Amino acid sequence: MDSERRTSMKNCKPTKEDLRDAVNRTTDDLIDYDLKVLFCGINPGIWSGATGFHFARPGNRFWKVLHLAGFTPRQLHPSEEHELLELGCGITSFCKRTTARADELTPEEFIEGGRVVIRNIERYKPQNLAVLGIGAYRSAFRVHVAKLGLQDEKIGETRIWLLPNPSGLNAHYQLPDFVKLFSELKRDL
Repeated sequence: MDSERRTSMKNCKPTKEDLRDAVNRTTDDLIDYDLKVLFCGINPGIWSGATGFHFARPGNRFWKVLHLAGFTPRQLHPSEEHELLELGCGITSFCKRTTARADELTPEEFIEGGRVVIRNIERYKPQNLAVLGIGAYRSAFRVHVAKLGLQDEKIGETRIWLLPNPSGLNAHYQLPDFVKLFSELKRDL
């Protein structure tokens, strides 16, 4: 997304037109070398496509959980996402295309997204990859069995953590569950 649009969306709520026009847009990775954790989401939702910021929908618990688990000194607004880099954290996603729901993505998009994530890990060498979503992990890396937490597999020297998707649509986990699971990763850094 161009910087002018990101700046204009920084402190305002997207309009209905912004949300309508966000379909199939992409968001840029928030990534740098030698991060402690690279968080990997599924794909940008409509709010993220409209604003250009990761996990931008108000019901998404990502920013609150990061703070409560100790990754950030305060709860960041999605427009402050670049502050994560200073804290050793980054954000990517398996699929760059904005959709209203993750089930609009194809299996091929997940598999190609997994390949791109691996290439980025090989290039940037984060200490940990935290995949946010068990189904996305299984699809992207073609893994049949997976459990939450630290995985046995690595990508190079990068450890893989599997955490639940913090979307407000994920009713299987409540805020305390997220905080507990994300805190396990934070303690292990």
